[in-house]
Amino acid sequence: MPGLSVLPTVLIVDDYPDACEMYAAYLKIAGFRPLKANDGYEALRLAVEELPDVILMDLGLPGIDGFEVTKRLKNDARTRHIPVIALTAHVNTRQFRELGALGFDDLILKPCLPDALADEVERMVSRIRQGAPPRSASLPAA
Repeated sequence: MPGLSVLPTVLIVDDYPDACEMYAAYLKIAGFRPLKANDGYEALRLAVEELPDVILMDLGLPGIDGFEVTKRLKNDARTRHIPVIALTAHVNTRQFRELGALGFDDLILKPCLPDALADEVERMVSRIRQGAPPRSASLPAA
């Protein structure tokens, strides 16, 4: 059930199970409650069921990609408030310009150091808990 954990919940969406496991281990050590999804459909289901505090979204997912998953999350009243951070190794200039317009709140480039990942998630959680908008200043406005 959502809301039972006092630890901030982070949904990690990546089609590489090893990457999900690695990020989950980093975040658990850093004091977060990680959830894992290996495709877009699983991500949508978990987001609605668990209402995580933050979602780390790989862009290149099988089935429906991270762009489409984020669009669906931001168009759903139950999940539109959840910050979504794009987590990708590949983003071109056009995609970077579109991230904000597509509903992403920030971007983390892979590979990333464990501390950097945990710090970025912590910054996002802190912004939300302080009532500030989640959108990073580094992303173009929607």
